[in-house]
Amino acid sequence: MRALLVVIAIITLVAACGEKKDASAVQQTQQEVDIDTVLQHRLMALPEAPRPSGVIAFHVFDLTANKSVFGYQDTLALPSASCMKLLTGITALRLLGKDYHYWNAIFMRGKTDKDGTLHGDLGFKAMLDPQLVPEELDTYAAAVKRKGVKRLDGKLYVDLLLNEPVTAEEHWYPWDLSFARYGMLYKGAPYVVKQLKAALRAKGIAVRDSQVILARVPHHSRCLYVGRRQIDTIIQRMWKNSSNTQSTSLLYTIGHHATPKQHPVTAGVEVLRTFLRDSLQCTSPQLTIHDGCGLCTHNRLSPQALTTLLRYGYQDEHIRASLMRNLAIAGTDGTLMRELTSPLTRGKVFAKTGTLSHPYGISTLAGFCTSPDGHTLTFAIMASDMSVLDARVLQRKLCETMMKPTSTKNKKGAKR
Repeated sequence: MRALLVVIAIITLVAACGEKKDASAVQQTQQEVDIDTVLQHRLMALPEAPRPSGVIAFHVFDLTANKSVFGYQDTLALPSASCMKLLTGITALRLLGKDYHYWNAIFMRGKTDKDGTLHGDLGFKAMLDPQLVPEELDTYAAAVKRKGVKRLDGKLYVDLLLNEPVTAEEHWYPWDLSFARYGMLYKGAPYVVKQLKAALRAKGIAVRDSQVILARVPHHSRCLYVGRRQIDTIIQRMWKNSSNTQSTSLLYTIGHHATPKQHPVTAGVEVLRTFLRDSLQCTSPQLTIHDGCGLCTHNRLSPQALTTLLRYGYQDEHIRASLMRNLAIAGTDGTLMRELTSPLTRGKVFAKTGTLSHPYGISTLAGFCTSPDGHTLTFAIMASDMSVLDARVLQRKLCETMMKPTSTKNKKGAKR
């Protein structure tokens, strides 16, 4: 027994030494990954260079080294414009999950006689699908026609989560809503009813106006067809093409999911604020959120808040995949198709743009790139009270600075 105890003690001691050695090796590896000081000095020089008047702030963070490279006024809260959509999208993916989907369905209850009269009811139930258009209702009506229905003897139940149309949020400019093309479910119940009746009648199914009722689809109704749409299709339009309608619709979805009995915009904004404060630890009272799309000129984020948000998203493999897939690519697609087109940046910068030309020049850019030393960087640059064209020149200079090769002898950075 004494010999056995001695052997166990020796094994334990060897294992402990091994763990210490492994921990030491990990620590040494972490110390070897450092920021590029040449890049750091180049970034430090940017604010000193001659530039247009106005407010500018930026922050660059090295995800590979897990260290800040450089920030200029990076905690300054500035108008976020459409970079607010990054917060909405990442919050939605965190709350709802990458596999979340919208669905809409057509139901039937009762029996159809040989003359095609349905002695019972039809029901249409819709979630908050932002991309449903009237033309798609043809598929739902066709499902009813396949059951031999030509006329309805009972009721047509229209079950909607949203009965009122989208209205302008606080501080939106009037034309921001007038130019928006929302999906049919966001145009109000009367519009949805009109389009649904038209689709059924186009298939030869007679429905009287007096038969339509806004109410829940009755229990024991049989589902005839379900249409589904993945959240990724909404995220793509929202980030790559900066769609205000998709981001506002996603805010409605977030709000309804979190607090179904509260107005979805109010509930959704509160979720964004809570996520910013509790999950990202961005607690400055200067950071302000009024909507989910960035149209409100009173929205305020900082470059550091945006890079913190992108760091959070990058650490989650599913959110990271969505970011890399759905952000605009420099000189290639989306809102960056004609921006950052130099050989240094084309196809190498993945970012969300933000632009408001009122009251006077608000422009933001936040995203990712890989520096010449192989490090993944996340960055955010914000400008206000400045011509949008001038702001884009500064954005281009920042991105080209991050992508500019450094000499081999200066590539290794000092410990920080």
